[in-house]
Amino acid sequence: MGDLFWNKVFGVLLALFLVVMGLRTLVDVIYHADAPETLAYPIDLSAIGAVSAPAEEEVEGPVDFGLLLASADISAGERVSRRCAACHTFDEGGADGTGPHMWDVMGREVAAVDGFNYSGAMRDYAEGGVQWLYQNMYDYLESPRNYVPGTAMSFAGLRNQEDRINIIAYMRSLSNNPIALPDPLAAADSVEEAAPEVVEG
Repeated sequence: MGDLFWNKVFGVLLALFLVVMGLRTLVDVIYHADAPETLAYPIDLSAIGAVSAPAEEEVEGPVDFGLLLASADISAGERVSRRCAACHTFDEGGADGTGPHMWDVMGREVAAVDGFNYSGAMRDYAEGGVQWLYQNMYDYLESPRNYVPGTAMSFAGLRNQEDRINIIAYMRSLSNNPIALPDPLAAADSVEEAAPEVVEG
């Protein structure tokens, strides 16, 4: 087979390609229709549930640590802590790793482990003797880099509230003298409602 044969084959393929493209263009020209500017019979899609109104952002109230921690699953918290085991130890007397040890962390002052090289951001956050308590630990675990911008901790965070509550309950248990659990908010509210009104006279 010479060059002339392959030239013919190529020519046939090229011709077929041009015919197909030409037919597509012709079909588009013949059957093209512009969409009407307004519908003849407008339909309210939201009325039939096809389109729902945008959901309003949920307004979050205070976290009821007293209620949540009382029902937390400490063993589940221990399982969650395994995600942190590459950088932190959780045993009593455990050595520091990439991150400081977590034994007795709840109630401990921030950036207070002797000999550990904390980031400047964490040392700044610790100024004034800030302690690791329920609220700031909860917020920090959700997104360390958002809560303490500039922290050296590379962990993305725990988005799931149940995971955060369980690991906080677990870390609270890692102490010979665990910090006290807070009172449930609902109980505190009911006490306020039940308080007798003082009438001056």
